[in-house]
Amino acid sequence: MERDELAAWLRLTLTPGVGNGTARKLLAAFGLPQAIFEQPHSALTQVVSSNQASALRSAPPELASLLDTTWDWQQQDNPHGLRHQVLALGDSGYPQALLRLDDPPLMLYLLGTAQFIPNSPLAPVDTAQAALKIDKVSGIEKSTDEHTGSGIDPLHSLAVVGSRNPTPQGADNARRFAKAMAQAGLTIVSGMALGVDGAAHAGALEGAADDATGLTVAVVGTGLDRVYPKAHRELAHRIARHGVLVSEYPLGTPPITANFPKRNRLIAGLANGTLVVEAALKSGSLITARLTTEQGKEVFAIPGSIHAAQSRGCHALIKQGAKLVESAQDILEELQWPLQLQSASNSIAADAYSEGATGHNDINSGLLSALGFDPVGLDALQARCGLDAAQLQAELMGLELEGQVARLPGGLYQRLSGTQ
Repeated sequence: MERDELAAWLRLTLTPGVGNGTARKLLAAFGLPQAIFEQPHSALTQVVSSNQASALRSAPPELASLLDTTWDWQQQDNPHGLRHQVLALGDSGYPQALLRLDDPPLMLYLLGTAQFIPNSPLAPVDTAQAALKIDKVSGIEKSTDEHTGSGIDPLHSLAVVGSRNPTPQGADNARRFAKAMAQAGLTIVSGMALGVDGAAHAGALEGAADDATGLTVAVVGTGLDRVYPKAHRELAHRIARHGVLVSEYPLGTPPITANFPKRNRLIAGLANGTLVVEAALKSGSLITARLTTEQGKEVFAIPGSIHAAQSRGCHALIKQGAKLVESAQDILEELQWPLQLQSASNSIAADAYSEGATGHNDINSGLLSALGFDPVGLDALQARCGLDAAQLQAELMGLELEGQVARLPGGLYQRLSGTQ
């Protein structure tokens, strides 16, 4: 994007009182942003209010600084081949799937080695509906750099979302499912939050490590010149090297609570379905699930313990018609994924959820059976298995060191997946 064009788009997004909806009406009426700012007050008031027209006639005071920052960021060279891109509504590289949203972003910021495949919507975009969104803008073919790196097709993507405070089982499920999907060739889309999001991105990176058949997309709620949460700094760098980070927010945007639910529409929009791993009854994950349903796409949910608050959101979704899934294969079959890709994930699903023999001694096998899959306290566990307190704690410590049992707050223990 050239500097003058970038300046006009930034000015449009910064103008007080002009939101995305109003901006799209202006674009439909006058074309590119440069043309909007050339209009007299009388012409603008045919589309917007007098106050909005007055605001459009003067440049916001922060424009010059943000323009310099964004222009310099866009020009950065990176030794890892990372691309710094700014896309506007109507650019040929703008993800077509997002045009189906009621509120597509005016601008997108991308950082990574992957790009969205041009003209690859999840379904045909209704021309009449899209006209109000892009109208004259869509008729102007803008030049973009020649496509390099891996391509991201929303038709071949799955959103994986869930609790920021998952159970150990939930975090492990997110990682294993994402890994299986990535090995099957699906792109994993999530929000890079703590908990399930981070585990899903990590699993996708594991699945793509060998042959890079799968990618991962992180849709964030801040500017791309900062990482939030800070604990995911290294993860963000890995995502950029094996996928792309996406934001609709200008550089310098700090973490603002309202921005995170809003970005969920992009997570749903950039995927062909959404898997909810764990979620409370009131959570951002259920917002993503609702948006997925409204977009006519499939919602998947993993059931959990009836005693865990993190499972109640998934159970509610299942009652409402979400597909209950127990393995990666369940998702691949529902999405009618090609057979050769389905077979690639069979072993992953089996490894993660097999009840087969694992070589434990009789005491450990009996203890794991006594644990079940719900969190349990020492007293209840001792009553189930009949071990004395000292031996029970010793066995639990051994299983914990082997990664088969997790210690939870409140003196509870929980068995992890993949154990007999």
